[in-house]
Amino acid sequence: MRWLVRFLIALILLVVVIGGVLGFVVNRWMYGPIPQHDGEITVDGLNGTVTILRDDWGVPHIYASSSHDLFFAQGYTQAQDRWWQMEFFRAIGRGELQELTGRNPSVMGQDVFIRTVGWLQSARHDLEEMDTQTQAYVQAFADGVNAYISNRPASELAFEYNILGVTGVTIPIEPWLPEDTLVWTKVMAWDLGGNWDAELFLSDLLGELDEEMVADYDPEWPFGLKPTIIQPEDLPGEGETFSDQVMNWNGITGLDAQIVSNIAPGANFVFGEGEGIGSNDWVVNGDKSATGMPLLADDPHLGIQMPSIWYEVGLHCQPVTVECPFNVVGLTFSPAPTVVLGHNDNIGWGVTNVGWDTQDLYMLEINPDDPLQYRWNGEWRDMSVREEEIRFGDSEETVTIQVRETHLGPIITDNDVDDDGNVSGFNNDEAMALHWTSYETGTIVSSLFALNQASNWDEFRDALRMWDAPSQNFVYADVEGNIGYQTPGRIPVRAAGHTGMLPVDGTTDENEWLGYLPFDYLPSVLNPDRNYIATANQALVPIEYYDQLAQELGDQFGEDANYVFGYRWAQGYRAERIVEMLQASDSHDFDTYQAIHGDNKLIFAEEIAPYVADVTFEDDTLTEARDWMLNWDYQMHMNSPQAALFAQFYVALADDLYNDQLGDVANANNRQMWATTLLMADPENVWWDDINTPETETRDDIIQRAFGEAYQATIDALGENREEWAWGTLHTATFASNPLGASGIDLLEGMVNRGPVATSGGSNIVNATGWSGANNGNFTVRAVPSMRMILDFSDLSKSVIMHTTGQSGHPFSDQYGQMVDPWRFIEYHPMLWTQDQVEAAAVSILTLNP
Repeated sequence: MRWLVRFLIALILLVVVIGGVLGFVVNRWMYGPIPQHDGEITVDGLNGTVTILRDDWGVPHIYASSSHDLFFAQGYTQAQDRWWQMEFFRAIGRGELQELTGRNPSVMGQDVFIRTVGWLQSARHDLEEMDTQTQAYVQAFADGVNAYISNRPASELAFEYNILGVTGVTIPIEPWLPEDTLVWTKVMAWDLGGNWDAELFLSDLLGELDEEMVADYDPEWPFGLKPTIIQPEDLPGEGETFSDQVMNWNGITGLDAQIVSNIAPGANFVFGEGEGIGSNDWVVNGDKSATGMPLLADDPHLGIQMPSIWYEVGLHCQPVTVECPFNVVGLTFSPAPTVVLGHNDNIGWGVTNVGWDTQDLYMLEINPDDPLQYRWNGEWRDMSVREEEIRFGDSEETVTIQVRETHLGPIITDNDVDDDGNVSGFNNDEAMALHWTSYETGTIVSSLFALNQASNWDEFRDALRMWDAPSQNFVYADVEGNIGYQTPGRIPVRAAGHTGMLPVDGTTDENEWLGYLPFDYLPSVLNPDRNYIATANQALVPIEYYDQLAQELGDQFGEDANYVFGYRWAQGYRAERIVEMLQASDSHDFDTYQAIHGDNKLIFAEEIAPYVADVTFEDDTLTEARDWMLNWDYQMHMNSPQAALFAQFYVALADDLYNDQLGDVANANNRQMWATTLLMADPENVWWDDINTPETETRDDIIQRAFGEAYQATIDALGENREEWAWGTLHTATFASNPLGASGIDLLEGMVNRGPVATSGGSNIVNATGWSGANNGNFTVRAVPSMRMILDFSDLSKSVIMHTTGQSGHPFSDQYGQMVDPWRFIEYHPMLWTQDQVEAAAVSILTLNP
């Protein structure tokens, strides 16, 4: 018995020790990466002392006496809070994701594609051409990042390294290089400024349907019915309308939308994808504000993710001098120095995405006797080849691909990846080259540094002359009371007949770009008479603008050249609603701006309601349910039962209206809302007929069918009791971290993800919590207002802000998911500005000593 007692005691002690060791290890994995925010740290590379004060939201305000130390400390700070996000973004930009995940057939295509389009090569070219001052700033940022990550084991940098290590993935901690910041700008330019896949989709669609049906499915933007950004009265002169420039399908049709098979059509990498990607920003001057000074708001709509794509920061030279001219607060991206959105002492700015056409596809003819030659103007022209070695975090094996490059750009149809991750090599039968404005020397980083220092409208515009890609709609305000709008960016002028909407013949110079629009001819307005400016990804200009460009630039490019910026704008619903709400008051303040940010009205529902109301149902239950649904304010509030039913109705309607005739080309989505409104007025349009039945259906037949399906789908999802229905039960937001948040392991996903949470809003709504109408019955949020900001130029210290998740990228930090609930309830926190404000709100003070 004594032996047994001793054995049991020893066994218990062993279990306790093992449990203690495991607990210690797990605790270190979870909490070890959380950085020091208080006290003093000696850091090699600084020239002077830097002070970093954080408030209870985790927002750092960095005070330094030199520009070098300021951006060094910014790099150090962002690495402290967001290193894994920086590591992951770098891997995406370099096409090295499998070095983090291990060899993965589902990821191989992405790595191959990114290597093919050559973001890293383009970034290196930009760095070589960069001015010395900007190089010094970017190098200081990189040095600060490396000062934090060097001499620290991976286990103390991010929880993700520990978990991935268990799976056999070994990830060496590589130094951060200036090119890693530059490659991030290529990711941004790609995700926010590409349309190559839209060319392939349209080509495929025109191969299946006639032009009239395609025009009904994807109609011309509603000029004159929805507000453009630049209004007709803003134009410098009168011009004639020539709508053939706005919608003209010249090009190659019948191509398979999946011809570039390594990534899905429409796929983006960081900033989100689909019809939910966009933004709102607006500004009023003192004649429309309660304070008599401008009030500016911004909320960019980007893909939902964890942590937030934004990082809030204050950069303060102390004192502000010629050598150290920065005093600015706002938001940035973790891989980048400066403030991207925010304000300084004199000016503030916000952005929405322009989405103009910066990419074209060219079909090539390859020499059958030499795969490294292509036909050009009747002769065989040599192409160059670069090799790309793809490595994996879980093996020493590598895969080498060859990328063929023409003067038009790389061939993106080569190196097809099969389901097992094997790479095929050259595709000479369907060789297609990609031409992209970002293959030109980029200067966006120089633009950001200049923008942070700008003190007036002219300096603001001069800074934006260097902003090449991605183009953004900048709204502006300053402490003198001015408001303005400027579009920067590199937009190609195309040859006559080349719209950029379809792939074109690449064997001659007939379809080559003629050049780029000069900056001074890009849309711009200062202090418009209407006293406000509103942008929401709608068409930038009235179509008369293009006629004026042709008149002004005809001697340079030819009057028949194509000057159109692009074709695939947001449908105009958000812009219409923002303008309506701005016009409703001449005394805007925080409350009215908060109401606009949180507005959930779906104008599309209001547009089609009269047609739905006129339909006769044979089933009294459906008649009553229809009448109940339409007794509604069209607000997609999270607690609205009618909103839940209407969302189900639209999904069923789009499916019944479009998908039978689209076949395998696509599924209708929320982008078809305006098309559906137009078709409501054409009850016998061929789209209303279901080709799978012998009868010829009309509008009312399809509305009857769709509503019946929607009513049953809502009951199936939410139960019989309509009083318990709620849009937010269907429409939830989950903020997922990569890659662990998509691992399929519930325990891990619960650690690194936040949500699901009920959410108001939806697609084509100011509160743009976008969902995909193509995913029948799935209303999960895919894109979100990634932050909301209000700048008050009567007193900048009264400005407010909130992004989506939290400042920290460490899953076990209190500031990891701190902002989720305030964000979804349209709340804000103070955007601290003065040093007195910052010091009064500080909960931690970190001093970096040289």
